Amino acid sequence: MQGCHARIAVPNSQLGLPELSLGIIPGSGGTQRLPRLVGLSKAVEMMMSSRPITAEEGKNIGLIDAIVPSQELLKASQQLALDIVGGVKPWLRSLYRTDKLGSLSEARDTLKMARHQVKQTYKNMPQHHACLDVIEEGVIRGGYDGVLKEAKVFKEIVLSDTAKGLFNVFFAQRATTKVPNVTDLGLKPRPVRKVAVIGGGLMGSGIATALILSNIYVVLKEINSEYLQKGIKAIEANIRSLVSRNKLLQDSADKALLMLKGVLDYSEFKNMEMVIEAVIENIPLKQKLFSEIEEACSPHCILASNTSTIDLNIIGEKTGSQHRIVGAHFFSPAHVMPLLEIVRTNKTSPQVILDLMTVGKIIKKVPVVVGNCTGFAVNRTFFPYSQGAHILVNLGVDIFRIDQLISNFGLPMGPFQLQDLAGYGVFVATSKEFSTSFADRTFQSPLLELLMKDGRNGKNNGKGYYIYEKGNKPTPDPSVLPIIQESRRLTNIMPGGKPISVTDQEIVEMILFPVVNEACRVLDEGVVVRASDLDLASVLGMSFPSYRGGIVFWADTVGADHVYKSLKKWSEEYGNFYRPSRFLEERATRGIPLSAPASEISTSRSRL
Repeated sequence: MQGCHARIAVPNSQLGLPELSLGIIPGSGGTQRLPRLVGLSKAVEMMMSSRPITAEEGKNIGLIDAIVPSQELLKASQQLALDIVGGVKPWLRSLYRTDKLGSLSEARDTLKMARHQVKQTYKNMPQHHACLDVIEEGVIRGGYDGVLKEAKVFKEIVLSDTAKGLFNVFFAQRATTKVPNVTDLGLKPRPVRKVAVIGGGLMGSGIATALILSNIYVVLKEINSEYLQKGIKAIEANIRSLVSRNKLLQDSADKALLMLKGVLDYSEFKNMEMVIEAVIENIPLKQKLFSEIEEACSPHCILASNTSTIDLNIIGEKTGSQHRIVGAHFFSPAHVMPLLEIVRTNKTSPQVILDLMTVGKIIKKVPVVVGNCTGFAVNRTFFPYSQGAHILVNLGVDIFRIDQLISNFGLPMGPFQLQDLAGYGVFVATSKEFSTSFADRTFQSPLLELLMKDGRNGKNNGKGYYIYEKGNKPTPDPSVLPIIQESRRLTNIMPGGKPISVTDQEIVEMILFPVVNEACRVLDEGVVVRASDLDLASVLGMSFPSYRGGIVFWADTVGADHVYKSLKKWSEEYGNFYRPSRFLEERATRGIPLSAPASEISTSRSRL
């Protein structure tokens, strides 16, 4: 488009260069022409962020020459072309324009500032630096030399691990729309316009927020007026936050809040098309609620649970409606995080799955359909993450070194800062679920119990592994070290009573390879349709760095053989937690990528 002599768009068109989000740089002269059309500073901003602009903004900054209604587009384009040929409009060749580039010193200052911002914002992302280098070549040596360098760099960077990883995530997201025995049956999604949410806590209020923002009417139920008011206030706070950050217009916020009603009983449930239970992880409570909503709702109402770990068959075992029971597992905060894990049992109706997938898209989530087991796909795959970190600490490795290395790898924060953020009670509760289901490969660390005994609960009360003071970044708390020493004394797993010596790479691998190992079990049991579903879910649900392609893709990049041999060695030194799975061993010894589709999965094992 930028290579044309002029450009016309229809209203509300989206214009941009999104290539950096895929690990590559703009081609066909895009790195050279955009700065010459809109100015260097704006062009750098558009390319670095990959965010599009509207046609209206494009017209204001010189990217678009005219905006016309869609029915007039062809006619207006023909007339503009004739005007250029006839000399009525100027004949402009964008590659050779310099009027918007500014002086060389100004351009260098702009690029220097951009490099500094990129270093802070896009760590481990080589395409941003490469793009700035190509832009600079054109500014200094001219557009033609810039295009030559662009072509050379493009050919190199398209083969990088970063580009391959980001392409994997891109195509993985598109693959999630195809679910065997659901989307291939010719079913039509039923409209879901009224949803009841049970529980107005952190998850329930977030789910309700996501629904009303997409014009879905929500009835929020709580057990008493105090809790109900807290839930409604939490939803209002979520909406206000979006308005204050210019993510939502005030008029849209007002309309969204009109779609919310609070109740204390089930009288409104007979008109609901879906109910989402979002109460605490307590099996008897959830079973009681599902028996009640089965009676209160119409026979066609979808009965969904936001449980993050509990087997849905257990939740619904006291009902006669298991065909319409489904997991709708949102990730916190539910109105922000993009993943919706849709959990199906062997009795869940394909129609129910399709309906929930459609709701997920309406509320701007990425639905990934998974099978039913403790923790489902994402939480089950990642339960060894914090456990591996606790093993290392009890083996004598410094907590703050672990957090820093995991952060350097590309996750938003390390496992211990994450525990501080979520609160220790969450981790203690979920670890009990996993230790019950997977007793052969769980590590019982006393550290969190010791921290709570000391009056610590992470960010919730400002005291955890880190010190939390308003307006300041978390800082390591040295007073936690005696508690860690006590944990090491109780576990007594340090060889010879001395801390182990490990490299930075080994620390990262000893935390993430057990996650890969559990991912292999998830694949082997058919909990996910395809490996790329788990890759996407790890990126969107657990913030695994997208440029690494997802947990399975990254493991294939590292090499299944290296993962297998490392785990085997550690299992001999430190126990069963590291024991390689059968699936990993088979793939590694036969040289088959972990992401390769299984030739056949036993129907008795498959969760889908």
